[in-house]
Amino acid sequence: MAPTLAHTRPWAPHPQAAPVTEREGDALYTAANGTRTLSGGWQLEYDGVEPGAHYQISTEVEYRDLAAWRDALQCKVLWYAIEPEEKDTRGPWDYLSPEPVAAGRLRFSQTLQAPQDASAMVVRCTMRWTAEGQARWQLPLIAEVAADDALDSVAISVVTGHAHARHDVPKTIEGNSQFYSALCKKACATSPDLIVLPEIALQWQMPGSALDLAVTAPGPETAGFSAIAQKYHTRILLGLYERDGDAVHNTAALIAPDGTIEGRYHKVHLAVGGESESGILPGREFPVFDTAIGRIGCNICMDSSAAESARMVGLNGADFLLLPIMGDHRADRWSPGAPVFSEDRWQAIMRTRAIDNQFTLVVARNTSQGSCIVDRKGEFLAYNDGTRDFVEARVPLVDGYRTWNGACFREINWLQRRPHLYGAYVEAENKGSL
Repeated sequence: MAPTLAHTRPWAPHPQAAPVTEREGDALYTAANGTRTLSGGWQLEYDGVEPGAHYQISTEVEYRDLAAWRDALQCKVLWYAIEPEEKDTRGPWDYLSPEPVAAGRLRFSQTLQAPQDASAMVVRCTMRWTAEGQARWQLPLIAEVAADDALDSVAISVVTGHAHARHDVPKTIEGNSQFYSALCKKACATSPDLIVLPEIALQWQMPGSALDLAVTAPGPETAGFSAIAQKYHTRILLGLYERDGDAVHNTAALIAPDGTIEGRYHKVHLAVGGESESGILPGREFPVFDTAIGRIGCNICMDSSAAESARMVGLNGADFLLLPIMGDHRADRWSPGAPVFSEDRWQAIMRTRAIDNQFTLVVARNTSQGSCIVDRKGEFLAYNDGTRDFVEARVPLVDGYRTWNGACFREINWLQRRPHLYGAYVEAENKGSL
């Protein structure tokens, strides 16, 4: 049973902030009050909410004379009773996600699970931060829906070999294939849903130019990994130099359980001091692959040091960011000389990427040390100190993480953003502190 509407009342945190409100049947009007203190709108209070139940909630709003709709219009669901003059900081709540459906028209919607401590359902339709403009809200449509029967967790294995495992491995594609194939089969004993291999696993440590070493995918060199994916019904992220017509890419290829390649990512930021002048062609996008185990995006090595790389994968809706990587120059010595791995800085970088973008980060480092699985709290679910051939963890897809005041971390992360203020972020002339 869907909750029933009990009360519809204007709301505002302070009389000076209150918008002008008017109701005509099912249409709820809000208009600016002529001051920039504006914040408020309509509060719809529902009876009959069932803790743990799933509800599809949707409402549409028509607006005009708003300079930035994402700033000015907001819709939230509070899972507790609250008076119209109260601020919402004492219980669980969720955003409804906005989506433009036509010029001057938005739809706010989300399928939400009522928290176990839900005592009510209150929908607040808000106008704020503008001295002009008006909006016409529709009464929300609310329906109880069946719980999603999708996976509740994903088992992930990061397969690298331990730090000293490669002394006798021939520096050939065949040698690399045999090395990583044997480890993949060993990891499959625990039935992982996803295996992640390091950067250019097929050609790692081979002498010669990437332009000479590159292979097509799919092809004979990837067939062994496709066979493993099919036999064990898993996914494998394989790093390789890939030939694409007259171009060569540093590629991460996602092999599906049926052995086909269901997605590929071409490294966007090529490593300076060699790779970026090698003839390899950089990628131009950050695709996210919609799979049965969740939405998967990739970065490769040098991408890690450009915050935009992970951000774009997050903006494109990823649940998981897979990162095959040899190393991050920020986690090395900051002076000329032989490399010195800084585990503290490495861990700080990986934690930050996961927290900032609210996805699970899966890192496969060629030399094994630092390979890890990091959840969206920034906690290490698995970590390889260099002594293990692979590490593994089971990642919950619905984790229930909320802030101290009841909000969903992921919703806040994305819906607090004000993209219209970030123009300098993409200007070609931008040189940062240079």
